[in-house]
Amino acid sequence: MTSPAKRFDVVGIGNAIVDVLIQADDSFLEAHGLTKGTMALVDESQAETLYASVGAGLETSGGSAANTLAGIAQLGGQAGFIGRVRDDQLGAIFAHDIRAVGACFETPPASSGPSTARCLILVTPDAQRTMCTYLGASVGLDPADLDLEMVRQAKVLYLEGYLWDSEEAKRAFIAAAEVMRASGGEVALSLSDAFCVERHRQSFQELVDGHVDVLFANETEITSLYETDSFEAAADQVRGRCKLAALTRSERGSLLLSGDTTVAIEPFQLGPLVDTTGAGDLYASGFLYGHTRGESLERCGRLGSLCAGQVVTQLGPRPQASLPELVARHLG
Repeated sequence: MTSPAKRFDVVGIGNAIVDVLIQADDSFLEAHGLTKGTMALVDESQAETLYASVGAGLETSGGSAANTLAGIAQLGGQAGFIGRVRDDQLGAIFAHDIRAVGACFETPPASSGPSTARCLILVTPDAQRTMCTYLGASVGLDPADLDLEMVRQAKVLYLEGYLWDSEEAKRAFIAAAEVMRASGGEVALSLSDAFCVERHRQSFQELVDGHVDVLFANETEITSLYETDSFEAAADQVRGRCKLAALTRSERGSLLLSGDTTVAIEPFQLGPLVDTTGAGDLYASGFLYGHTRGESLERCGRLGSLCAGQVVTQLGPRPQASLPELVARHLG
């Protein structure tokens, strides 16, 4: 890709969420009826009850697309994020954190309505994360919140599948994608979560077929999308439906599909596995950082794999190590 006149490499639209990371055991999940490794939507009352039931946690701004944009900014890319928060304490935390890593975030906070979204992330000793998400103000995102000039000034518009859970956000999603198409940029989509795919399978299939240039999905998401137990069959199904598909498989690395080209990427194991929160988000960071710089498909995949390999060695979805130093050390 070569778009030197663009201000941003990637602009993302997604849920603006403050993550609260808690270390928990399997018995806590069972006691609260939670399925390990999944994301469940909860209301504000449930969120408060769960929060009161756990010990001290780490609070950091999160949200899938926001994590990806923060990673791009940390790599040295020009990143912008659009998402709705409330004018409350958590909203201020979110705005401060994403700006502190160098991403542009200018969406005005809402002065009324639900409070800022938060996600309770329960990390079990096997490093699996189980998420209970209260979407709050984030689901109120609508086309009026969009900075369409920011979208026009991006090489890639990055969208998270979770947006499809809200009709208002869905309209914003479509409006931004149309503007991006008209400005000659690319649209990238992350499928976000297998249960999200189940809720919106037909819509996602239509998006992939005609509106998405770059698709990010993990193994469970892509097999859910095409209703098969076989990763290979799902990969065959998605091939050619979009320009590029990046399919991640945890410890088995990732598979990149572009036309007739297939590139297998090995995982980076940079230390003990601590927390898988943000692994897919940071894979997209590295990949899109390379993609917007015209890097080869293999190098884009290796950049994604390296960023994902780093973030799983720590608690939380925002890299605590210097990503540029990591790239220099491992990829040159």
